[in-house]
Amino acid sequence: MKKFLSVLLFILCVSASINGQAKYVFYFIGDGMGLNTVNATEVYHAELEGRIGVTPLTFTQFPIASYATTFSTSNGVTDSAAAGTALATGSKTNNGAIGVDASNTPVTSIAEKAKQQGMKVGITTTVSINHATPASFYAHRADRNMGYEIAFDLLDSNFDFFAGSGLTNPEILFDKTPADNIFNLIDRAGYTVVRGYDAFVANKDLKDKVILINKGEKSNNSIPYAIDRTNEDLTLAQITECAIRILDKDNNNGFFLMVEGGQIDGAAHANDAATTIHEIVDFDNAIKIAYQFYLQHPNETLIVVTADHDTGGIALGAGGYVLNLANLQYQKVSKSKLSSFIKKLRTNDGKPVTWEQVKEVLSANLGLWTKVPVTEEQEQKLYERYKKSFVEGDQTMEQTLYQSDEKLASEAIALLNSLARLGWASTSHSAAYVPVYAIGAGEELFKGKMDNTDIPLRILDAMGVEK
Repeated sequence: MKKFLSVLLFILCVSASINGQAKYVFYFIGDGMGLNTVNATEVYHAELEGRIGVTPLTFTQFPIASYATTFSTSNGVTDSAAAGTALATGSKTNNGAIGVDASNTPVTSIAEKAKQQGMKVGITTTVSINHATPASFYAHRADRNMGYEIAFDLLDSNFDFFAGSGLTNPEILFDKTPADNIFNLIDRAGYTVVRGYDAFVANKDLKDKVILINKGEKSNNSIPYAIDRTNEDLTLAQITECAIRILDKDNNNGFFLMVEGGQIDGAAHANDAATTIHEIVDFDNAIKIAYQFYLQHPNETLIVVTADHDTGGIALGAGGYVLNLANLQYQKVSKSKLSSFIKKLRTNDGKPVTWEQVKEVLSANLGLWTKVPVTEEQEQKLYERYKKSFVEGDQTMEQTLYQSDEKLASEAIALLNSLARLGWASTSHSAAYVPVYAIGAGEELFKGKMDNTDIPLRILDAMGVEK
């Protein structure tokens, strides 16, 4: 027995020396990415290959795969602010709160603790940098809508790298007097603002602190959906690549990088399955960049992938024992972009918009009729919506959390979803479990069912940082 214990102790010591502490930490958060969202993406790609089954994403092949609960202190269904705070700090809070507990007392995030340890820190996303999830890592505010004040917290954080679409409310009035545009204050705080990937790569003299934002995007709210992007738009993989370049430069103390796939949530709120899948792929492509870094530093790198909550409650199999997700391949634009195309038909030099014109738009962008068969009954339903909108003049829009869409676009996307045999429970969040994946130094800490508050505390354990 004594010999057995000695051998066991030796194995544990060897294991500890091999794995070591996590010097480089990647924390990926898919906003709205429930278990079924991931599964839908893998099933979809298998169908494109002509197979029944799944084509694994990079992160689903990590050695640790588990799941977590997401409730807040105020409700069983969390919002992104409370969930982001839980994932950033290990503390539950009320829906709507950022970086504070349920009594509005500030709580320290793992990013702030990493900075205190001398590590470099990066916070990145595909939405605005002062949005709920990224803000949870550096801000402490009772209300997630305090975008201007949250932006001040960003500057006060002294973190090394930020990236996203931009900042919401950069010129909002503060205390009822004209406030300085946040971008005027960024330079004074020692940050260089870089617009776009090409500008970042071309700049050989970047300062130590950088804010990378999307190029030419009129709205600061989000980078366009992956399915709609142009070559000028940032991808999450490019953001991750740029973050590593800044954080790993002249750095012996390691780094902490949070990467949010923020647009998964928007697509799922809109019940737009094809666009949601494209966002998951964009998210996975960013994880591939981190995984390549891990392969170079396997004993010092930890990658954790999770989500703040599920959005939409997507269901695979909506009518009979049948799936046909491959039909989604014919969707070429998001519901939001399709809605803009339909709006453009209204500016037809005052001429009536015909049903054939509408069918042409739906066919070109969704593959209806040309690639995906549509029954007379299904076409009649779309036609009735066309009549209400273009003949009877009902131009009311469908409102979801982040979008206002033409009802005809929503009807057409819903039809394509049904032809793919998938459904949605709602256009809001759900209390469903979210996935947790891990690889690298400390990966064994993430085994078993967790609450979302457990995840950051286990990351701190892996880093060897006091909670």
